[in-house]
Amino acid sequence: MTATYEANIVGAIEALVDLMSGNGFTMTREPYAPNYRGLVDAVIDLKEGFPVFVAPVVGFTGIAGASVTQGDAVCLQDTTGLVITAIANSTEERARVAGFANQTRMQGDPVQVLVAGILPTTGLSPGNHYYLSDTTDGLITTTAPSGAGKYVTYVGEAVTTTKLSIQLTTPIKLS
Repeated sequence: MTATYEANIVGAIEALVDLMSGNGFTMTREPYAPNYRGLVDAVIDLKEGFPVFVAPVVGFTGIAGASVTQGDAVCLQDTTGLVITAIANSTEERARVAGFANQTRMQGDPVQVLVAGILPTTGLSPGNHYYLSDTTDGLITTTAPSGAGKYVTYVGEAVTTTKLSIQLTTPIKLS
């Protein structure tokens, strides 16, 4: 059943409260007054809730073209579609991060690849941005690669010391 909201301020506040309640947001300014101030307070609570909102994990299952370790940044081979570790100092294909290996797998095994959501890992610095490494296959770093012929591939932001918000981008080749 779809909720029906009045086309007024009270209806807008009710819709925001339902959205925030359904997603576990903290509503620090509640109860909201049935006026513009209440609407603004509800919007502020919604805005402040997004940094802690965790999207469901989204991924796919592929076949490992080589051994991959849980947490490795991976790409797909253009010719075979196999999952291999990514690196920023090779080809655009190898720098195009498709996601992160969700488990350690050997060549030929099925491997789940996470493409959106939160990657559980270790050793992160909260608030820092992470890029595909240009020195070690599958690793990420806070230092973007530099130098002609390398690729800059932004992969996400550390939410905590153990959680990376996956935010994959297209690689940019440096000249």
